[in-house]
Amino acid sequence: MKQQHKDALLAVECGYKYRFFGEDAEIAAKELNIVCHLDHNFMTCSIPTHRLFVHVRRLVSHGHKVGVVKQTETSAIKASGANRNTLFTRQLSALYTKSTLVGEDVNPVCRLGDVEEGGCDDVVSDPPDSFLLCISENWDKLKKQLTVGLVVSFISQSMNPTWPLG
Repeated sequence: MKQQHKDALLAVECGYKYRFFGEDAEIAAKELNIVCHLDHNFMTCSIPTHRLFVHVRRLVSHGHKVGVVKQTETSAIKASGANRNTLFTRQLSALYTKSTLVGEDVNPVCRLGDVEEGGCDDVVSDPPDSFLLCISENWDKLKKQLTVGLVVSFISQSMNPTWPLG
């Protein structure tokens, strides 16, 4: 999976925690100020599953792309099946960057105003508003014509209530 996503830090679900491995572990440990240790000849560090959104936001705010790899089967299903002695199957379920940091699993449970009032102390402020850009081009050999498609999406955590809606 790391070969397919070389530019992302992969957080791999392992039971009740997410683990980073190898160089990803060293980078995540440094950015998150957590312990990184040697385990079976490679570096690893981990975060609890219920704190995923906090750590993803911190890593993204430091400029990293973060991939979340989730288990696609449970231990109960695995125990009752024929493949009970094999590894859990996992797949990339989300890929976060500064432009795509939206979704239930990474949004804070309290707002920045709550932090300023002392209500929450571990929420990282939202990344600045940004744009997501997609460019598509098609060359028609017979007509010798280039067609270019462009889509731009403004990504924002909240909508300004003074904007007209219509």
